[in-house]
Amino acid sequence: MSAGTAGAEPATVYRNATLIDGTGAAPKPGMSILVRGERIERVWKEGEVAFKLAPDTQVVDMSGRFVLPGLTDSHEHLATPPNRRFAEAQMKRDLYSGVTSIRDMADDMRNVADLSRASRIAEIPGPDIYYVALMAGPSFFEDKRVQAASLGAKGGEVSWMQAIRPETDIALAVAQARGIGASAIKIYANLPGEEVARITKEAHRQGMPVWAHAAVFPATPGQVLDAGADAVSHVCMLAYEASDQIPGQYHNRAAVQEDRFGKDVNPKIAPLLAKMKADGVILDATVRIYEQMKGSPRSYCSLDLAARLTNQALKAGVTISAGTDGFSAPDAPFPALYEELELLVGKAGFTPMQALVAATRNGALAVRKDPDFGTIEAGKLANLVFTDKDPSKDIRALRTLTLTVKRGKAFPRTDFDPKADLAARSMDP
Repeated sequence: MSAGTAGAEPATVYRNATLIDGTGAAPKPGMSILVRGERIERVWKEGEVAFKLAPDTQVVDMSGRFVLPGLTDSHEHLATPPNRRFAEAQMKRDLYSGVTSIRDMADDMRNVADLSRASRIAEIPGPDIYYVALMAGPSFFEDKRVQAASLGAKGGEVSWMQAIRPETDIALAVAQARGIGASAIKIYANLPGEEVARITKEAHRQGMPVWAHAAVFPATPGQVLDAGADAVSHVCMLAYEASDQIPGQYHNRAAVQEDRFGKDVNPKIAPLLAKMKADGVILDATVRIYEQMKGSPRSYCSLDLAARLTNQALKAGVTISAGTDGFSAPDAPFPALYEELELLVGKAGFTPMQALVAATRNGALAVRKDPDFGTIEAGKLANLVFTDKDPSKDIRALRTLTLTVKRGKAFPRTDFDPKADLAARSMDP
């Protein structure tokens, strides 16, 4: 049987590119990728494998270009409050910049579920969206963002944002989250360690991962990790493990005690990193938010400490994903994920290849432990990014992107006009 007769779906060969496969392996020149429908059917080196392509196979010559897996932003918020034009504009810029999947980390999930459906079936251009159902202590739900994401209902009493009390039926709460199509439970704030553990145990029993803040207040980072969270967000929250006393609530948290951190990791942080490595916990570091928060009343940690903690986690062997928790400027041609990757390299001591792995394989692992995307190999989703220059040598080479392929469908960069959706991206979310 020839390579082109395995099925009726259309086939495309992207021929003779330098392959950066997402695993951290050295780039491989002269590689070709056969895509059929949504998936990668074959990856091979030109001249080493002989087989026939069906006559109707489209062949795209990518000589001189570099190919890497589609990128994952492991921390976005598309709908707090929901604004369809804003969200679609952000998603469009993401996709035409190579971002083929995102984790939406708490929003009005009525809106996000619809966006997820629309992008999944290509009604609108955008990444695949994997979204959470949020759980937190009752006192958290005074937050104005909760009210904005629960309009028409009562915050804390909806399936996508649930207030957890000692008497809460956790099995029912998790089942309700599953019912809205959530990919995971996000444990956010204002819960003690025993409640974090109770939620996590039940979520895992029902087959759902838990994505948590690295400190849940008053639950410490150590308690969050002991509970079995699969991924934790915001690297500087780990620093609360070294504080004299962890704040009791998210909104009233004091800044971390940076004087506890010299040039070396605080002794109380090293066991956290060792446990994360041993348990395969993903660190969604979100370094760029600490630059964004500089000078803000919300700031609780400096960019310098965030970068040093992220570097220490990298050296300790922790799996680190690339998340942004925000958007680049409305007039920026590329999304915030590029800023995160450039900070990982420029501030946190990553090599360009390590940053690429954070945004490809590790981003996929942040979604689930057995992803079918994030690396380029036969059988996985055909999520591909082509660039003119080598991003494994210079992370800014991502800005030479010429083509994104998402689930087998091509999105040439030349089809994207950054000015066209500027007004929508300038709106308040």
